[in-house]
Amino acid sequence: MESALVEKFATLRPVLDERQWRLLLGAEARALGHGGIAVVARASGAARSTVSIGLREVRAGVVADGRVRAPGGGRRPVSEVQPGVEQALDEVISPVTRGDPMSLLRWTSKSLRSLVKALSAAGFTVSMRTVGRMLRRAGYRLHAVFKTTEGRQHPDRDAQFCYIDALARQFVDAGDPVVSLDCKKKELVGEYANKGREYQPLGSPVKVNGHDFPAGVPKAIPYGVYDIGADEGWVSVGVDHETSAFAVNTLRTWWNHMGKARYPKAKRLMLTADGGGANGYRRRAFKVELAAFAAETGLDVTVCHFPPGTSKWNKIEHKMFSFISINWRGRPLTDYQTILELIAHTTTETGLTVSACLDEGVYPTGVKVTDEQLTAVPFVPQDFHGEWNYVIGCGRTRKPRRSNKS
Repeated sequence: MESALVEKFATLRPVLDERQWRLLLGAEARALGHGGIAVVARASGAARSTVSIGLREVRAGVVADGRVRAPGGGRRPVSEVQPGVEQALDEVISPVTRGDPMSLLRWTSKSLRSLVKALSAAGFTVSMRTVGRMLRRAGYRLHAVFKTTEGRQHPDRDAQFCYIDALARQFVDAGDPVVSLDCKKKELVGEYANKGREYQPLGSPVKVNGHDFPAGVPKAIPYGVYDIGADEGWVSVGVDHETSAFAVNTLRTWWNHMGKARYPKAKRLMLTADGGGANGYRRRAFKVELAAFAAETGLDVTVCHFPPGTSKWNKIEHKMFSFISINWRGRPLTDYQTILELIAHTTTETGLTVSACLDEGVYPTGVKVTDEQLTAVPFVPQDFHGEWNYVIGCGRTRKPRRSNKS
């Protein structure tokens, strides 16, 4: 008989809640009569006290009230057992709390382990899990840093975004190319650490040099062109310097290898770039190099620069460069061929494809552009912020040139 009870209890226990289990034990004990509590306790593995409570509840009559435990049952909240613990936690956090204390969402830089230690020093005994629950109830959340602060904003910041968007839509609707230009972070070439992680056999991490600040080590300078309408990109990996000549030569290489075939009838090209670096709106050399490109290709080049402090809004940053970084995360960029292959194998679920080549050209810095060279550029500033928005003609038609102090 007892073996049959063992099998029965083993079958039913997984599907019963605490109250149902207790009542089953009590009902079996009552059915067995004298000595039933001991038999049921042995067969079920439950405590005799649990069987006794179940027997009392069965004798008193089962009431279907939907509760599992009696009112007031269960472990007492830590705030009741240790009064003042929540106030103590808030005081521990307050010196390092970030954000508005009255906000619904607050966050802290202290870890759960350090908070437990601080509360223990104050005379409270709590676990990390309990501290985590208390923090959530108090409105705290884990946060990483979020890059949003851009410094003092230009008053026409949003207007420039709208201008770029409207103009880009016109070009795309007309079937003309719209590209985004920028230079990715320069990378050390060799056995050096790279951010991120990738799966490796257990206990076999890739070993790299312990120092990341060597002198005389070659660097890779990835400069990219992202075709917004086609969702494809080009990256020229330079070995010398990031200059305006290097930037425009990357644009030229993209056009010769990809753009000309995709847009055989195009007479104009729109490019967006941030406001600084080799493609900055103040760079005389950038305008002179673009004029040479326009003359070679027969394209009128419309240029739109993003306002100062907003370079991360450039499409190439989050449409192409971010995925290249993901593709080579956690790997040392041992040589230029590795870099090119990792860039060329970058894809996304939306269909992004990237091509790459090594640009071994020499691009000296400090090259001066004379006033005469700048004046010869067929430069036509637009009515809205002409310093940011302008057209550099290819020479088919020469429009009157406005004053340009860049």
